[in-house]
Amino acid sequence: MKAFVIESGELKLKDMEEPKAKPGEVVVSLKAAGVNRRDLGLIKRYGDNPSALIIGSDGAGVVESVGEDVIDFTAGDAVIINPALRWYTNSEAPPPEFDILGMPDHGTFAEKIAISAGQLEKKPRYLSWEEAGSLALPGVTGYRSLFTKGQLKKEDTLFIPGAGSGVATFLIQFAKSVGARVIVTSRSEEKRQQAEKIGADRAIPTDSDWVRELADEKIDLVIDSVGGATFNRSLEVLKKGGRIVIFGATTEDNVDFNLRQFFYGQYQLFGSTMGSREELRDMLKHMEATTMRPVIDKAFPMDQAQEAFDHLASGSQFGKVVLSISQ
Repeated sequence: MKAFVIESGELKLKDMEEPKAKPGEVVVSLKAAGVNRRDLGLIKRYGDNPSALIIGSDGAGVVESVGEDVIDFTAGDAVIINPALRWYTNSEAPPPEFDILGMPDHGTFAEKIAISAGQLEKKPRYLSWEEAGSLALPGVTGYRSLFTKGQLKKEDTLFIPGAGSGVATFLIQFAKSVGARVIVTSRSEEKRQQAEKIGADRAIPTDSDWVRELADEKIDLVIDSVGGATFNRSLEVLKKGGRIVIFGATTEDNVDFNLRQFFYGQYQLFGSTMGSREELRDMLKHMEATTMRPVIDKAFPMDQAQEAFDHLASGSQFGKVVLSISQ
């Protein structure tokens, strides 16, 4: 089968042996797979290892075969893959055995994958393959950040630095679906307009003076994945006693902030990483109840996987970048 792999420090399309289902596993013939920012950093993390690793965390497809002891799925079922491995129930933090699909395990940038049946969920019927194949990782990341950690409520005001990522587009739609007010930033006027089209109430330039722009707003919750470049600016516009959730750091990992100002302001700071199977299932129920759809920026055929990586790395996308594997 064809697969997109890291091998000896290089990304390449390669013929790999087709997987077979072990007891408790299912083989899925993949239709689409979402490309995430995590994938961009794997070549550096995997190094010069000569053993080919199939990368990719998100995916959706059709069950081709099932191993012994599998009772919840049969051949022909349309499914999505949960990339949060071995994290089943909602908890304050992932369990020690938690990992993310796509390293060290073989991932979804392939024509087929063998995976534990416990990592599968039924595909929502109203979603296309590209939508279904790109929703789990960014969707559950946004859902946990917003509701489990951020405790967003109706009529709260949410502030999101950066509007174009896959997670940000989920955050906007989730927040609006429960009646919250949403404010985002972007350097791109086009992205600001796109954010407003999917529900954002306000979209301001990233390079503007946030304190002045938002002087008339009461920000209850900030969800930030940019990191050092925006953390202190976000804190400046957060109301006293407000909440800030960090789920990523696309700029600097380290940040300095004034502890005295922080504790006098009674701010609450939370970290978040992906989410449990329980939260993924709650998210899918929420999506189906509201017929919410992932925002797809662009789909690439698998033989253009490198182009998909380059497009995501450029930061020009609004929503999800997807590999179309087979139809």
